[in-house]
Amino acid sequence: MKGKHLGILVGAAVVIAGGLAACGTTSKSTNQSGQLAAKQIVNLSTKSEVTTLDVSKAADSVSLTQLYHTQEGLYRLGKKEKLINAMATKTTVSKDGKRYVFKLRGNNHWNDGKPVTAKDFVYSWRRTVNPKTASEYAYLMAGIKNYSQVQSGKLAPSQLGVKAQGTKTLVVTLSKPVAYFKLLLAFPTFFPQEQSVVEKYGSSYGHSSAQTAYDGPFVMKNWQGTNQSWKLVKNTKFWDKSAITLKQLNFQVVADASTGLNLFQKKELDATTLDGTQVANLKNNSELKTFVGGTTYYMQMNQKKVKALKNLKVRRALSLAIDKQQLAKSVLRDGSKAPLGFVSQNLTQNPKTKKDFATDAYVKSGVAYDLPQAKQLMKAGLKETGTKKLTVTLMADDTSVTKTVAQYIQAELQKLPNVKVTINSLPYKTRLSRSNSGNFDLVLSSWGADFADPINFLSLMSTGNTNNNGGFSDAQYDRDVKKSENQDANNPTARYQDLVNAEKRLMTKQGVIPLYQPATAEMWNAKVSGYVWNPAGMSRGYQWMKVEK
Repeated sequence: MKGKHLGILVGAAVVIAGGLAACGTTSKSTNQSGQLAAKQIVNLSTKSEVTTLDVSKAADSVSLTQLYHTQEGLYRLGKKEKLINAMATKTTVSKDGKRYVFKLRGNNHWNDGKPVTAKDFVYSWRRTVNPKTASEYAYLMAGIKNYSQVQSGKLAPSQLGVKAQGTKTLVVTLSKPVAYFKLLLAFPTFFPQEQSVVEKYGSSYGHSSAQTAYDGPFVMKNWQGTNQSWKLVKNTKFWDKSAITLKQLNFQVVADASTGLNLFQKKELDATTLDGTQVANLKNNSELKTFVGGTTYYMQMNQKKVKALKNLKVRRALSLAIDKQQLAKSVLRDGSKAPLGFVSQNLTQNPKTKKDFATDAYVKSGVAYDLPQAKQLMKAGLKETGTKKLTVTLMADDTSVTKTVAQYIQAELQKLPNVKVTINSLPYKTRLSRSNSGNFDLVLSSWGADFADPINFLSLMSTGNTNNNGGFSDAQYDRDVKKSENQDANNPTARYQDLVNAEKRLMTKQGVIPLYQPATAEMWNAKVSGYVWNPAGMSRGYQWMKVEK
């Protein structure tokens, strides 16, 4: 499976997450007094507006986050990526890992009172994979039997490997074992849809809160499709409504960090995202919460376009010339961390020792800072390639943070002998288009994990992957990745080692240059508890929040 560029699409849900790391389903309070406030309403900010409430078509973080709280799938994510049964009450997996049977609860209903059934899942998945729907996240279903043939139009959507046996049994057949399949099922793309409502509204389905069906903890209100504020109200037909303490969540778009902090200080917001300057000023405030994990910012080097970048010594020199610690601590100043590798920290653990994957796969030379060695390598690398001077353009998004990072990298790289770097800042869509077409020398990229598994990062750098814009290609690396997804897919320990080997190979060959792991720094009202944050996939969990006295 190929990952999606969640640094923009869903990763904003990863990058701008934060809050209190508490999780529960039935407890009434987590503070010492055990008393709840009479008014169970929380006011939250978000970076942008909702674009759609169509499960098949949502592809941005804000829309997906709203769907995650207004719909109910087979699973939800609890604290530390723990899967919690939602619609699924029991799951049976065949020995070969290719057949899943889900027993569904019978006490959940759509907001119109109709029961949620296995057929709603079948209809939803077939609709998403149908090429006519043009779903950006259909690729997440690539492991399901006949996915490719359905996507290419060779088979009808009815041939997708999913079927209902009665109303309470869902059977899914995969084309091959997918070790992380259950994690995917907590993502909104896999949630059910009420066919009668989708067909009733047609092309207008999901374009307003009134033209959407709900089966989750909350129902959206007051959203007409373009407005900058809306609310989620507790769903009285939700199967687990007794575990939902909040009566209402109010959302408003706040794009500017200073505006958000001002609203928080005036108690008009219960949470707001900070920028680096604000973090430095508020670092001792008890209401400041910082979260890191699930996302990596990195630099791709175009080995197809620039001759010198094909040379390992040149690529290593570029990496060694960048002080990642200084970038995180002195430039960004928002709690971001220097990376241990391409796969982010706090994503997944060793199945036996529970050690962080990034620590197990750490290759010091791939992320270290050593300017004297970098200068020696650059001289040797340029000589080997017959190049007198490395003159390159660094392409980056035109956001304030990315511009600052680009300027820092430019200054660092130009400390190397005979290296000249020019910055080209572009709007995101333009930059992404040029990245995808290979029209760059160096480019700043980001990746936020769809699900908590190293393969979501490592698959990106496989030969021929559409996200491998720099053209990195290594036979051993490809073998390790393929081995993890094929012969070792059902062997957690062996598969984990395959992925560790792949990460080490990528860093040894300096296929990319990891730059930093972004942090989310937010102010949170101390009276609000029960927020669940995860580093990958749907990182925000609001449904168990509560307001205490």
